[in-house]
Amino acid sequence: MGGLARLNLGKAGWVEVVARFNEIITKPLLEGALDTFKKYSVKEEDVDVVWVPGCFEIGLVAERLGKSRKYQAILCIGAVIRGDTSHYDAVANSAASGVLSAGLNSGVPCIFGVLTCDNMEQAINRAGGKSGNKGAETALTAVSLPHLVFLLVWQ
Repeated sequence: MGGLARLNLGKAGWVEVVARFNEIITKPLLEGALDTFKKYSVKEEDVDVVWVPGCFEIGLVAERLGKSRKYQAILCIGAVIRGDTSHYDAVANSAASGVLSAGLNSGVPCIFGVLTCDNMEQAINRAGGKSGNKGAETALTAVSLPHLVFLLVWQ
């Protein structure tokens, strides 16, 4: 499908770091990612799932998993939904910075699959509603990115 195939780097496969906070959104994102992996012939046993309390913790866990050298890519899935305070900005920015740092510090692609939405309706629409499933898009990126990184390093 789409010409993408698993690149054998001697690693177990992929890991999804998923925030429990806003699980009503993150669970469908996870399911979308897992369904996409199946479409690209990724075996269920080649995908690990690690739950973390919230989006703030994703970066730390992703970096540790990346440094283990067990994975080709790390999917970082969460949902930050704007509330009445500035807490949204702090968590959204920290999640984005954490995922970026995890990838740079570990050398393993860390894919940013954290929704940052103004309200619950937007989040639902992006977790399998009328805007598609961003978790599925995250898995598609995860399947293609390790191959690209490999080509860039070895060319």
